[in-house]
Amino acid sequence: MNVSIIAVGTELLFGQTINTNATYISNQLNLMGFNVMYHHVVGDNPGRLKELIQSSFVESDIIILTGGLGPTQDDLTKEIVAEAMGVDLYFDERCYREVKSYFDDRNRIMAENNRKQAYIPVGAEVFHNEAGTAPAFGIEKNGKCAICLPGPPREMKWLFENCVVDYLKRFSSKQMYYRVIRTIGIGESDLETKLLPIIDNQKDPTIATYAKEGECTLRVASQRETMTEAQLAVENMIREIDKLIGKYIYSYNDEELAEVVVRKLRENKLSLSSAESCTGGMFASCITDVPGASNVFSHGFVTYSETAKAGVLGVDSKIIEECSVVSSEVAILMAKGAQKSSNSDIAISITGYAGPEADEGRENGNAFIGYACGNKLGNKSGFIEINTKRNDRKWNRNFFKLRMLLVVYNIINDAIKVINKK
Repeated sequence: MNVSIIAVGTELLFGQTINTNATYISNQLNLMGFNVMYHHVVGDNPGRLKELIQSSFVESDIIILTGGLGPTQDDLTKEIVAEAMGVDLYFDERCYREVKSYFDDRNRIMAENNRKQAYIPVGAEVFHNEAGTAPAFGIEKNGKCAICLPGPPREMKWLFENCVVDYLKRFSSKQMYYRVIRTIGIGESDLETKLLPIIDNQKDPTIATYAKEGECTLRVASQRETMTEAQLAVENMIREIDKLIGKYIYSYNDEELAEVVVRKLRENKLSLSSAESCTGGMFASCITDVPGASNVFSHGFVTYSETAKAGVLGVDSKIIEECSVVSSEVAILMAKGAQKSSNSDIAISITGYAGPEADEGRENGNAFIGYACGNKLGNKSGFIEINTKRNDRKWNRNFFKLRMLLVVYNIINDAIKVINKK
């Protein structure tokens, strides 16, 4: 079925608020098998909102509106939806009690205008809001459906996940199943080229590619009569995909690379440490963001200055002077220093120019990632060089962090092969 999304709020038109609701709802609808036709934004103007609702119903079977369910005079979404669908409003006693209890539970006095939120279009199915004060609802008439949700993203998401998903199931007789595959080390155009034998002939399951910073994602989805049939179709397609691009896949379950790295470290009883200069702790932060990282990650050194590299990690000042602080030699010594200090199985390091002020004769985006492994993995060390040639500090730092994760990921995979041979 075709769906349009309407965000209501003058603050959205003025750019004072970013419309994240539409992104979230579109993604959820897509995964459920609905066709999102249009995104609209309209101000708090009753006439324009009514016209937009009526015109949206020409192309769409369902419209989902966010915003305008509050207690103030310019919150008119449900009134206009009721008018556009030719129904009256009624006072819902349960909604009123829930709104009042929201304030009572917080020892606050409810303003009289909050009573307005308890009015609901006749014939609507109410979605009771446990995340805020505004009741939401869905209403069907003459083969069309309007779903009204509050504007605050936290409330909207709670209602969508706990109420709207089940409500929307009545509009689809088929079951949707999907898997999200994460790849790294290949661009979107090259990825699509390698998958053309499958993409050119796809009907169901479908394959969609999405580019992210430094990686690409595939969504494989099927819509069948039963969930079992949909799952089988997706799993069969993934096997075909794996034959073509398996070496680039790092997750078949929509995991972030940091999550996969931590999981693999835990599964293989390996420990990790880091020494960072230009990324200033970003790598350590993304690792420790993963639950359970404390079992595998013990030390994260941020040695931004030359003095810190020498004093904390034992990097020879003469090497810094001879080779430059941004060099393969320094990167390797940083990794070795981190590995020795932490007694970790794997240590990763980085030194580079994120921008915008590289030394004379050097380029922004140039960096060296060093690594060192302990006795368990053969006392090996090495480096890779990166040169993004970009004068964008934020982008470079994020890219460096991702490449550090990729280096660790590859070291772990190599280590697994060694461990399995023993």
